[in-house]
Amino acid sequence: MSGTTSVLHFSGHQYLRHRLVLSILSGKPVRIDKIRSDDKNPGLRDYEVSLLRLLERITNGTIIEISVTGTAILLKPGIIVGGSITHECPVSRSIGYFLEPIIMLAPFSKKPLNLTLRGITSDEQDLSVDLIRTVTLPHLQLFGLSDELELRIKKRGSPPLGGGEIQFLCPVVKQVKTLNFVEPGRIKRIRGIAHAVRVSPQFSNRMIEASRSVLNRYIPDIYLYSDVYKGEDSGKSPGYALSLLAESTTGAIHCSEAVSKPSAAPEDIALLASRALLSEIKKGGCVDEKHQTLVLLMMVLGSEDVGRCRLGTPTERTIQFLRDVRDCFGTSFKIVPADSESSNELLFSCYGTGYVNANRSLA
Repeated sequence: MSGTTSVLHFSGHQYLRHRLVLSILSGKPVRIDKIRSDDKNPGLRDYEVSLLRLLERITNGTIIEISVTGTAILLKPGIIVGGSITHECPVSRSIGYFLEPIIMLAPFSKKPLNLTLRGITSDEQDLSVDLIRTVTLPHLQLFGLSDELELRIKKRGSPPLGGGEIQFLCPVVKQVKTLNFVEPGRIKRIRGIAHAVRVSPQFSNRMIEASRSVLNRYIPDIYLYSDVYKGEDSGKSPGYALSLLAESTTGAIHCSEAVSKPSAAPEDIALLASRALLSEIKKGGCVDEKHQTLVLLMMVLGSEDVGRCRLGTPTERTIQFLRDVRDCFGTSFKIVPADSESSNELLFSCYGTGYVNANRSLA
């Protein structure tokens, strides 16, 4: 890449993950500066450095330069190769932090990805591995990715010490399908997983009962599954959590979760997750807030046709993502109110770039 004009410039640490993903997919080098430059402890955090190392391992030829102070990075993307990789995640963030950007890249690698990640499986900040398995992967299926797409939870690991382990398997695609998803439908069932590690198995039952006390008023078809891990498979710290998802008649999925806190009863955690699910459903749309960026990215990469999707109010992260997509791919979305009755639902449409996975090995 000759000349500095071809390098995209961003500032701040806030949207680091999706900017790195867009850089690798679009093949455009990216420079991110002013990373916590005013902070008492400036520069990249250990989990961000770990993510850069992981991206380096699933790609070939990627050059990452980090400034001496750690407040600026330059990424020159290589090709996504996939293959078999094991990575230790620091316990400062959960596995979900690392898995989200990898899921955006994995379908476009040279070889199918077989990734083992070790660390914390669910915390308050990032998507838990349960939601990634039950909600994120079905969103990829909308774009024609379904065979051999799998997430296995080998061991659970609660904060602060982790000790969990997951295996993520992703096939490669030549191209993703165009999406046309504009009917949110009506909620027909609610599913959930209450897991407890290194605490009494009774905790997961208490969470299930408390959650039912709220959700049964809304819909009868509820199945909450108790998942108790023992011994070696339960990680190094005690903890419990409840992950919920509601599925509509058209396949739209909304989700929520809550993770154990010190001195909080299992019932409180369950009520928190259940109310969060109902407020997520109220926001409407065909895709929940946590998956807006994934779906919009796949729409941009879709075949050369108009993709349409109905979403609730976009989050700040989604709005910034749309701006960064325009910088990397030159694609803008047309956004109009979905219909006159619902004030907060919007119809997003864009013309796919016809992204073809040139890395794919034809063997």
